[in-house]
Amino acid sequence: MSEQNPVGKIGVLTLATRGSSGAGQVELSIRGGRETYTAWSAEPLAARSTVLVVADRGARVLDVEPWITLGP
Repeated sequence: MSEQNPVGKIGVLTLATRGSSGAGQVELSIRGGRETYTAWSAEPLAARSTVLVVADRGARVLDVEPWITLGP
């Protein structure tokens, strides 16, 4: 995974996704800064959810899934 490839990165939704009904937005730390991308998910996800980028559709559009932090 290169620094410029968003797949595999963890981000935070700044705009909720609505599953197949609509995209949201995800903010990622990438290229030494923070960038916003359009985000699609299989199921609706709330704003401020932590997500994992699983695919890059091109043209700054990503597929995301919920990121689950494991406890101690």
